[in-house]
Amino acid sequence: MNDSRRLRVPWLNRTVLGIGLASLFSDWSHEIATTVLPAFLATMGVAAAWLGLIEGISDGLSSFAKMGSGYYTDKLQRRKPVAVIGYLVTALGTASFGLATSAWHVLIARACAWLGRGVRTPVKKALLAGSVTKETYGRAFGFERMMDTLGAIVGPATAFLLLPAFHHHYSSLFAVTLIPSLIATALIALVVKEKARAPVPHISFGEQLRILPAAYRKFLVAVGLFGAGDFAHTLLILLATQRLTPALGVIKAASIAVGLYVAHNVFYAGFALIAGGLADRFKKRHVLAAGYLLAALMAVAIMVLPLTVWSLALIFVSGGIYVAVEETLEDSFCAELVDESQHGMAFGVLATVNGLGDFLSSVIVGALWSAVGTTAAFGYSFLLFLAGAGLVLTVADRAKSA
Repeated sequence: MNDSRRLRVPWLNRTVLGIGLASLFSDWSHEIATTVLPAFLATMGVAAAWLGLIEGISDGLSSFAKMGSGYYTDKLQRRKPVAVIGYLVTALGTASFGLATSAWHVLIARACAWLGRGVRTPVKKALLAGSVTKETYGRAFGFERMMDTLGAIVGPATAFLLLPAFHHHYSSLFAVTLIPSLIATALIALVVKEKARAPVPHISFGEQLRILPAAYRKFLVAVGLFGAGDFAHTLLILLATQRLTPALGVIKAASIAVGLYVAHNVFYAGFALIAGGLADRFKKRHVLAAGYLLAALMAVAIMVLPLTVWSLALIFVSGGIYVAVEETLEDSFCAELVDESQHGMAFGVLATVNGLGDFLSSVIVGALWSAVGTTAAFGYSFLLFLAGAGLVLTVADRAKSA
């Protein structure tokens, strides 16, 4: 009886809605800061190397914080307070950019903000998975990805509108980021409802890793293979700018490249929910493999098509769609492959694998592009996309392997 009532619970409940809105407002906040950060650093007269150092250290800290947070919070009876603290630390760290008078101040503030972001991520995903049935994981995670991406669209647009008024008062502009980020914190604290759970007995980190299911570990290898080729899509902006500049001039080419990236994010947001629906209707490994194969087709298109505005539009749209499928399906498949008591650890390890993949792929693709050319760079990605797709198809459903 309880099971039948549970199946009738709408998947878009207060917790899913609260987490989705929190993702939107939090991304809105830090995308404002991220958009204006290069200009802010330029006022200090620092080189591009500082920006790379700030982003690299922050992303690294965030990746390992996700793993530690996932392990630690699985042992707690209540995870939500950790998520609230994580959102609050990110909010205050981002706003404190405005207090910086040198680049190392920004480095410390960004690292603190991203540490908070890393701590909250596996907790947020565990809360989301715990609020819905296994039959609706896809739609819940698709909704959260859609809302997060809407924040990534609204944030830069807000920065674009506010920058003319605040370009001499960066501290005020960074203070503005507190509004959406504190709304996000309040949504987690007041709207999200945590399901009662028994704390997991303490075991070592290594033992916790070892008891994760074999299917999940194979899934991680597939994600890692794919991720090692899944370069940052800012490289697509560079590609479009370079290829269009000879015919259109650098200013028009750059404008079109940014416009294509906006379209990329619009399709990402739109297809996240569609991907979630497909995940709940079909086998998740099949839908995820299809997303990985779409990435491989995008890489082929970069290598073989003449790069005009229209072919680049196809590439950017394909990129947005496959990222929507990839991120939604990786999260929902992860939730399905492990027991609820292991969700924090599973999401933390997945996030760390993805973070390392992001770092490796962008460095390797960028280096191959510079040293050999785009065919070698995107050919490398193509091979890893295919390898990831092939391996993920062999991951057994948890129900069948149990």
